[in-house]
Amino acid sequence: MAAAILRAALRRSRPAAAALLHHRPLPSSRSLPPLPSLGRSSPLLSRFPGSAGFGYSTVADESTAPVKPKGKARKNPMKQSRFDFTKVDAALLPTVILVGRPNVGKSALFNRFIRRREALVYNTPGDHVTRDIREGVAKLGDLRFRVLDSAGLETAATSGSILARTADMTGNVLARSQFAIFLIDVRDGLQPLDLEVGQWLRRHASGIHTIVAMNKSESLDEHGVLTAAAGEAHRLGFGDPVAISAETGLGMAELYETLRPLFEDYMFQLTNNGLNQDDPTSEAETEAHEGDESKLPLQLAIVGRPNVGKSTLLNTLLQEQRVLVGPEAGLTRDSIRTQFQFDNRTVYLVDTAGWMERSGKEKGPASLSVVQSRKNLMRAHIVALVLDGEKIAKSKSSMNHPEVLIARQAIEEGRGLVVIVNKMDLLRENRPLFDKVIDAVPKEIQTVIPQVTGIPVVFMSALEGRGRIAVMRQVIDTYEKWCLRLSTSRLNRWLRKVMSRHSWKDSATQPKVKYFTQVKARPPTFVAFMSGKVQLSDTDIRFLTKSLKEDFDIGGIPIRVVQRSIPRKETVKSNSRNTGPRINTRMRTDKRTTVCEPTTS
Repeated sequence: MAAAILRAALRRSRPAAAALLHHRPLPSSRSLPPLPSLGRSSPLLSRFPGSAGFGYSTVADESTAPVKPKGKARKNPMKQSRFDFTKVDAALLPTVILVGRPNVGKSALFNRFIRRREALVYNTPGDHVTRDIREGVAKLGDLRFRVLDSAGLETAATSGSILARTADMTGNVLARSQFAIFLIDVRDGLQPLDLEVGQWLRRHASGIHTIVAMNKSESLDEHGVLTAAAGEAHRLGFGDPVAISAETGLGMAELYETLRPLFEDYMFQLTNNGLNQDDPTSEAETEAHEGDESKLPLQLAIVGRPNVGKSTLLNTLLQEQRVLVGPEAGLTRDSIRTQFQFDNRTVYLVDTAGWMERSGKEKGPASLSVVQSRKNLMRAHIVALVLDGEKIAKSKSSMNHPEVLIARQAIEEGRGLVVIVNKMDLLRENRPLFDKVIDAVPKEIQTVIPQVTGIPVVFMSALEGRGRIAVMRQVIDTYEKWCLRLSTSRLNRWLRKVMSRHSWKDSATQPKVKYFTQVKARPPTFVAFMSGKVQLSDTDIRFLTKSLKEDFDIGGIPIRVVQRSIPRKETVKSNSRNTGPRINTRMRTDKRTTVCEPTTS
């Protein structure tokens, strides 16, 4: 039992360990606060039989901790923060960047912080899964902070290589971070590359508070290896390490206790500098936009085949080097989500990996990238399909099979579609070919996607930044059409005019539309309530859809028109042969009784 307590205390570097080593009596268990957020089912306590009542204390706790009665237990053992992080604007939250050499579990810890599986996690010792900076809002207890997932650092990377470019990007992001979690793989021990990364951090992030986290420690605490690993991690020069497991959640309570005072001091400094933790502007905007769906944040997914300029387009729209770009095909693996403002509107951009046909031969991160790209297509409001203008000029068709699949799937899912033809700067010198591409692409898109007319096409050069404003204006215009709502009275006035100008075979076969209404937006969905036996044919529905797009200027988005029959009231057929008095039954009801009164006529 004493050996188990000693191992637990050494792992936490608490004064209780020193008391055992110097043969000093430990304080009474009644005066020791229990471990933060660790119950009997905790993975930490489950490794030490009989240690459910063990806790730790600091020097101040030993003298000031009150003695609790035996019959009363603490309901909330985790210390709560003195600052309410849930009311702070996301832009003012402290920023933490995850750094380390490749394959130490940075993406797994990122997913645990944001409580979603967004970052790709794959065991590739000889390769790098993460190449771009991924950002999210982390939740650790009652703490809220912005977390950045970075690519693995290798200081010996060749200049101009992918690893060198990812290291440069990580160095640029350090400027907007206040804290760093330096991850090492405790199973491999302290590697020479870990020491080089530590030196790189001291050189590039001298003003950032760095915390060393020994990851993958879930299977080593029973063998006394963590004590030696903690002593070895002190060589990095960043203070006491924290033993965690991003996969199982081990050590998150200790990481909370380490980060809480740092975040509180940071937020109190912001408050003293005159910055409000509340964001009344954003709350007022949210309340003002509740009734207008077109003013809500826009989700824009950038999709397309590999190496068509999707990442370059995202950097151009953001006006910064946010994601890694280069001539290599398939450079983007993770779907990177970022936020920016355009014309006082919040836009969430998602740069997806290159869309490839599923051959069943994808392995490793490539297979995960394909699945992730398809998921982000389903979550988007507007889909920006990027085409390569240079390849269109050299080939006979504007869109190949994967690109047609992307466009059709976006339309079938009810998403707005904007087609962007990139790399038009390469055709500027050949003016006839330039004009040919501009004329051919819209016609071919209308041919391969006949169910939606007027799909917008924008020609641009993402590398030069030409066409950036035109792209965003077209995206916003498509989004506003996608969120359009029309009143029932306006639709029924329109319906009378439309039905009168449609050519029917005869009045007997003409469908009788009782009324026409819109039941939802995003995308606009309309219902025609029919009163007769004749239903609207497919031709009639296509006619109504086309008329809606032309009369209300909502072309380029999917529109759904369905029909429903109004049930006819049952009537009692009178018998002409019966000449006797006809008896009708009049019902008189109240809340409790029903009385039938026969009447004669």
